[in-house]
Amino acid sequence: MKYAKQLSLRTIPSWSEHYINYRKLKKYLKDTFAERENVSRSGSENQAVLNEAVDKFRKMLVIELEKVNKHYEKIEVEASASLEELNLRWHKGLSQEEQDQWRKDMTELLQTLEYLHEFAKTNITGFQKILKKFDRTFYKTSTNSEIDEISQQVQSNLRTTLHSSPEIVVTNTRGFYDLTCVPSRTSTASPHSNLNRYSFTPIGKDLWAIVTTYSFVTSERDEALLSRGRQIWRKHVPLSPAATPSLQDLSALDVEDASIPTMTSLDLDVLPNGRVSLLWVILAEDGLGLPLKAPVMVAKGVKPGPVVGLTAALHGNELNGIPLIHRLMSQELDCTALHGIVVAVPVANIPGYLASQRTFSDGTDLNRVMPGKRNGTTSQVYAFNLIDRIVSKVGYLIDLHTASKGRANSLYVRANMVDKRTSWMARLQNPQIIVHNTSPDGSLRGAAMERGIPAITVEIGDPSKFQKRFVRNALQGVTNILSNLKMVPDDKQPADYDPVVCAKSYWIFAKRGGLLNVLPDVNVWVKKNEPIATLHSVFGILVETYYAPEDGIVIGKEMDPVCQSGQRILHLGVVEEVFAVKVDDGHL
Repeated sequence: MKYAKQLSLRTIPSWSEHYINYRKLKKYLKDTFAERENVSRSGSENQAVLNEAVDKFRKMLVIELEKVNKHYEKIEVEASASLEELNLRWHKGLSQEEQDQWRKDMTELLQTLEYLHEFAKTNITGFQKILKKFDRTFYKTSTNSEIDEISQQVQSNLRTTLHSSPEIVVTNTRGFYDLTCVPSRTSTASPHSNLNRYSFTPIGKDLWAIVTTYSFVTSERDEALLSRGRQIWRKHVPLSPAATPSLQDLSALDVEDASIPTMTSLDLDVLPNGRVSLLWVILAEDGLGLPLKAPVMVAKGVKPGPVVGLTAALHGNELNGIPLIHRLMSQELDCTALHGIVVAVPVANIPGYLASQRTFSDGTDLNRVMPGKRNGTTSQVYAFNLIDRIVSKVGYLIDLHTASKGRANSLYVRANMVDKRTSWMARLQNPQIIVHNTSPDGSLRGAAMERGIPAITVEIGDPSKFQKRFVRNALQGVTNILSNLKMVPDDKQPADYDPVVCAKSYWIFAKRGGLLNVLPDVNVWVKKNEPIATLHSVFGILVETYYAPEDGIVIGKEMDPVCQSGQRILHLGVVEEVFAVKVDDGHL
């Protein structure tokens, strides 16, 4: 996919007019240098036209930089003032209503600061990309003598453009330089950009020196404010998305019984309306004959409506779904206004959760033995009872997962996009990526679909950790689904970005062992034949370079550098116009 399209997908809609106009700059380069190739001129005339073209590009670049920087500094100043005001506003005497308003205001501010950080990173990448394009176009159509003269001109113009004057070394070569220049004592390197990924020709390097004088590139202020905001939040809000609500917290929400009763099967009819009930549901027995009980939280409304189920930690070390459920039950749902019922299982795989491992106690992946067997292995019996005693009671299912150990994921959804019910559920979830997948045999999602229960899988980031931003965004998607089902007031939140919808996806595997370095980040587009990973021997010798087999987007990636033959490298999503009737990426 072209970078201009990638940029549009990463743009925060309400800030769209403040981003780099990449298309405009690209069009100028294309038109200007195409005209040079088509028109015959004398050497001096050609040099004059070239000088003018480069100077105009520099001026256009500065206009775009000023635009981006103005918005960055405006938001940064406003956010700084808001953070100070919110910090001063908090005191122990606040009423519950005032505390709720404070939390709402602080949540919005933290989101703004996260947006600001993303805004800076996205624009930095945009300027890097356009200067790389300038380099390729300029050097393709210019002679050595023209390059020499333009280098001197750019150096001269640079002195009048820069806010400070970094020492810049220009040599007469067509070779590519590292991106960095020697900064003045007052400037700092950019905290936002991975500079080592880029290299420029001398003229491109000089133009980049202009870029690095702007605060959205060099300032760490947005990161400092975000860190400070999170510290203030943790100080004043013990009940955060990453915290487990205590019984006292939940009792304030009209929890039915502090002793938490145990059921052999979930019976929604006996639970009271207008409150959250906490339950244990027995799914099996251990070697001591003691029950293996799954925790269940049921928010039962006062009016009839759909029954929506959420399951988390079906893989015991995939934890981001747990704080999502806690926050949904303790902060988002008002049972006195709820139409229908929300059933949530914070931990579906009890033995795996206790052992901090993906699999069940017998080493089986529970998400490959569904719907289980009444008379089967330990894991099959457990899976059967999970379906029979809990999941079968719901009308819709959202199964919450994360990446596996040693891997990183984007925020993405796996759903059957041919099925209208699961297609709208996936889109309402507001993920970064949607993968069309008709559910593999043995999965919880597949077992639910076989029972006529529309189900999607939501992959929320990385394992064995709580990631607040992913949790918050996934929670927003869950409430969107509830809103669309008319269970809660119609308050659907628009997506930050339009999701990338992939018709298929697959993993790329390592052929040999060694030290693996996966190059692109998740949620980043790669082109066919672009390097995506390198493999070195333990002696540091390059063994193999892996390339993208086709254009696609990085859904997930391996993070563990210690790589064996057959290990997963990168999960690639592919955009196509037609969805297959059946597709299974073999995702584990």
